[in-house]
Amino acid sequence: MSSIALLLADVDGTLVTSEKRLTERAVAAVKRLHAAGIRFALTSGRPPRGMQMLVEPLGLRTPIAAFNGGLVVEPDMTVIEQRTIPQELVSQIIGTLERAGLDVWLYRGAEWYLRDPDAPHVAHERSTVQFEPTVVSSYEGLTAEVAKIVGVSDDHELVARVSGEAHDRFGDHVAAARSQPYYLDVTHPQANKGAVVRLLAARYRIPEEQIATIGDMPNDVLMFARSGLSIAMGQSDREVQRAARRITASNDQEGFALAVERFILDGTSARSRAA
Repeated sequence: MSSIALLLADVDGTLVTSEKRLTERAVAAVKRLHAAGIRFALTSGRPPRGMQMLVEPLGLRTPIAAFNGGLVVEPDMTVIEQRTIPQELVSQIIGTLERAGLDVWLYRGAEWYLRDPDAPHVAHERSTVQFEPTVVSSYEGLTAEVAKIVGVSDDHELVARVSGEAHDRFGDHVAAARSQPYYLDVTHPQANKGAVVRLLAARYRIPEEQIATIGDMPNDVLMFARSGLSIAMGQSDREVQRAARRITASNDQEGFALAVERFILDGTSARSRAA
């Protein structure tokens, strides 16, 4: 039996299919983790309300880390801790993203704010998180307690480039990473998935090397670095796969369930194959 005590999973591109569907095999894999005494936790760039629909089918009992760790809640949505972007930087970040040609969304608490409801990916995001955005004419007056700023574009190279520029410009004051090829997430510097691993290790008093992580995007790499077993999805970019110890199938080929079955529940065999 594997020495893994907890699995921390990304949601979009990992746990669910590209159609945002939770498969029966994925649900069964999580139930097998519970039966084996292995805790299961979620972290995502989504807001907390955007993961509420996963609590019951997965029998979640661990904290849910939304906004890449910017807002951590219990399964009943009680807030455990929150890290927000420094207020004095919010307008500057918005300006940087907009001048680069990205649409900008803001998340504060439970609310999602945007200016153009017909912009790319708004309908897709509305379907994913299952709640409506608040449409505003300006972000003026909304700069306090912002948990996440998102830059959106279907020019994936542009999103990658602006991610680097935001990191260079704002340095240690924010975390900036892609959560999807078309999304750039900007959060508090300690609101990252590596910090989520640290939080869960402290909460359950387990060594980080007994935590497994699974994800598909650059914002998952920091949690890979802090965990004993890191698993990249099959559709991940090469940089993400290089950062992981194992690679599974894609999210549309039951990659999550396969990873649980092969690398965690059958951990002894996985280690033998790697030897």
